[in-house]
Amino acid sequence: MEKVNIKINNMSLEVPKDATILEAAKLAGIEIPTLCYMKGKNEIGACRICVVEVKGARSLVTACVYPVNEGMEIKTNSLKVQNARKNTLRLILSDHDKDCLACERNGSCELQKLCKDYGIEDEDYFKGEQTKHDIDCSAMHLIRNNNKCILCRRCVAACKEQYVSVIGANDRGFDSHISSEFEKPLADVKCVSCGQCVVNCPTGALIDNDTSAKVNEVLNDDEKFVVVQTAPSIKATLGEEFGLPIGTNVEGKMVAALKRLGFDQVFNTDFAADCTIIEESHELLERITKGGTLPMITSCSPGWINFIEQFYPELIPHLSTCKSPQQMQGALVKTWYAERNNIDPKKIVSVSVMPCVAKKAESKRDNEDAAGMPDVDIVLTTRELAKLIKRAHLDFVNLPDEEFDSPIDLGSGAGTIFGATGGVMEAALRTAVDKLTGEDIKELKYEEVRGTKGIKEATYNVNGLDVKVAVASGISNANELMKRIKDGTADYHFIEIMCCPGGCVNGGGQPIQPASVRNFEDLKTLRAKALYKHCLLYTSPSPRDRTRSRMPSSACKKKKKKK
Repeated sequence: MEKVNIKINNMSLEVPKDATILEAAKLAGIEIPTLCYMKGKNEIGACRICVVEVKGARSLVTACVYPVNEGMEIKTNSLKVQNARKNTLRLILSDHDKDCLACERNGSCELQKLCKDYGIEDEDYFKGEQTKHDIDCSAMHLIRNNNKCILCRRCVAACKEQYVSVIGANDRGFDSHISSEFEKPLADVKCVSCGQCVVNCPTGALIDNDTSAKVNEVLNDDEKFVVVQTAPSIKATLGEEFGLPIGTNVEGKMVAALKRLGFDQVFNTDFAADCTIIEESHELLERITKGGTLPMITSCSPGWINFIEQFYPELIPHLSTCKSPQQMQGALVKTWYAERNNIDPKKIVSVSVMPCVAKKAESKRDNEDAAGMPDVDIVLTTRELAKLIKRAHLDFVNLPDEEFDSPIDLGSGAGTIFGATGGVMEAALRTAVDKLTGEDIKELKYEEVRGTKGIKEATYNVNGLDVKVAVASGISNANELMKRIKDGTADYHFIEIMCCPGGCVNGGGQPIQPASVRNFEDLKTLRAKALYKHCLLYTSPSPRDRTRSRMPSSACKKKKKKK
């Protein structure tokens, strides 16, 4: 790699020739603040927070997009730079709802942090007219408050990366704001509820439609039997909310916290993930051998389901008929578990902790009611669970490791890797191989479907049968595979699709990392590694059919809609 010599704050450095000033400073251990910048997605230099001095330049330059060159001399923290950043922050605050104490992002807001860093105490320095916007609560998964928006356009870039592009900048000048076409509420546009806009928002303009208060209420109702399940990826991300390194497995502490919050039973969604794997592998083999609709496509990602229903309804027959693990587990709790333990299912409150804000709407879909009532009553995101734990003043980091409650405590290594892109595919292939060969193959790996690449393809010979598979994460990549199916160039047998780039570990309900971390750390890979490492703890890489034999089929399959 070709290098150039530069100086940053009088320190001589050799940096890559194609680096920006922002990247070069990072290599030197200097963090230049940003608000609008998203590496590879939103490189627009609009917020002006990252301005620096460059010797010979007529004015301050934006470090996020300005390339380095031989002999460049840069100052990142001069008084001129500091004063420019301060004035930019004051201007942003002049048209910003500054009710920080009541804000959901109080303590994690990037704007708030920068104001503190630069000693902004005169928040009304540029006091003047302010725009006023109605708060959009129409969507089930999030709340949009444009009074807290700073027009960084990170949400717009995230939505564009997800193909749907249902939000953008409307109007001009002082009236500019982020909205949808014709000012429609989010519930009335083709939003897939992925939540990528939320995890990329630097302020409280986009937040969860929080249901933690409902959980707190039922936990204090002695007439209710409150059961909670946690998705496979939560163990790999929850620790970030408590200052632990990215990719720390906190399964034991998570279970301990849930028990101390007062849940009557704490169950492992890995169990239902295994049920999903068994059902999907059986359905795949049946479609291949009996001439069913191919390729079969996974159905466990609700954001993906929203996408295919709105953009490719003609391809719905390709979807697996299996419920998602969340819904399958909820159904099992209110049918099989309730009957086994002589509990009236009407008294059961089924709570799930999910990495995905789209799960909130999934739990309210028609036909997700195996016991004649909703399979899952309340859905929490990882962030909302962290809020409950903090509200209860639990010393999370120092909690002992505890185990899930029986009998829904078990899971295989296959269920664990559901949280990473390619995990569902690998899990289903492991189980299909076991089924076809009649052997418990412990060492077989499917490396080709692992990793965070947007689209992965492979062919595996399974007992003499060549099975062609594809894995996609992110809606743009899913859209590419749908186009291939429509034009007849997709000769796959099985396709796994996850709505969020990188899979559930990067879901819209996961901990929010600031731009200073998100732009320079590979969150998807670090989090996924924790799941694959956890997978090695299991004696079996795939679930056994004995699990399937005792599960009611009504709990595992989606009901057919009544005509």
